[in-house]
Amino acid sequence: MKILLVEDNERVSQFVIKGLQEAGHTTDHAANGRDGMFLAASEPYDVIIMDRMLPGDIDGLTIIEVLRKAGKRTPILILSALSEVDDRIRGLRSGGDDYLTKPFAFGELLARLDALHRRSQGVNREIPLVVGDLHMDPMSRKVTRGDRPIALQPREFKLLEYLMRHAGQVVTRTMLLENVWDYHFDPQTNVVDVHISKLRQKIDAEFERPLLRTVRNAGYMVTAGD
Repeated sequence: MKILLVEDNERVSQFVIKGLQEAGHTTDHAANGRDGMFLAASEPYDVIIMDRMLPGDIDGLTIIEVLRKAGKRTPILILSALSEVDDRIRGLRSGGDDYLTKPFAFGELLARLDALHRRSQGVNREIPLVVGDLHMDPMSRKVTRGDRPIALQPREFKLLEYLMRHAGQVVTRTMLLENVWDYHFDPQTNVVDVHISKLRQKIDAEFERPLLRTVRNAGYMVTAGD
């Protein structure tokens, strides 16, 4: 991917640029709002990482609003130390596609960028999802493991669908709260853990090989790999 990073903190910028380069991505960097606005408006990017608070008279949300009014649909991940729910809502309503608070784990940043890029390329939600012997048909809403049907409640189905669409990737609790529960729950809630436990009972408990795994201090992953 070709990525634009608009971030004034030198330490954060170096950390992100180094990680993106090691992951095989090309990165342009702007350290202030004016340069960020110019690059975002004039160059084609697959994804933009936008800091909210920037030096000068143009902040990150202003850049996003200008780009959206100009018809630019490039996916934008807002990166900010502002972590209150109202801050997140304002960022998303300004035209941002995702919101990640500082400090952050680079693995989560990379996973979110990959998800935004895939989403922008168009995800065919009619195609069945397969992880090992676990099959999901999003259209008929049928789930089977091997030849055994698995009955899921609507929220369990949405949770499993999100995990299967990110198969092989670590999905954090925050990502699940945002994408499965639409920000309606306090980040300290245990609703994710409760639903993960119920889901694990249904798709793993009676099978020899577990597919839903807990990645310690990181999140969850659905994978058929070792």
